[in-house]
Amino acid sequence: MTFHLNVAPNGRVVLPADIRRRMGLSEGGTLLVEETPDGLILRTVAQSVAQARALARRYTADKPETSVDAFLANRRSESGE
Repeated sequence: MTFHLNVAPNGRVVLPADIRRRMGLSEGGTLLVEETPDGLILRTVAQSVAQARALARRYTADKPETSVDAFLANRRSESGE
């Protein structure tokens, strides 16, 4: 879906009410802006967390040595604790 949004001289952008409702921002909230070569991507915090988790899963799937527990155990053994 594509929407036409205006940017005010002070930099404010108003999201249409139906978009805010669908994104869970009807009471306000925070959006994260990612600048890419193709343009800007707006995500809610929850969407950004989900994206980061999916990315982490892609790189750590089926690799138990990449768990937080394994990392901490390795650090402890390296430091002589």
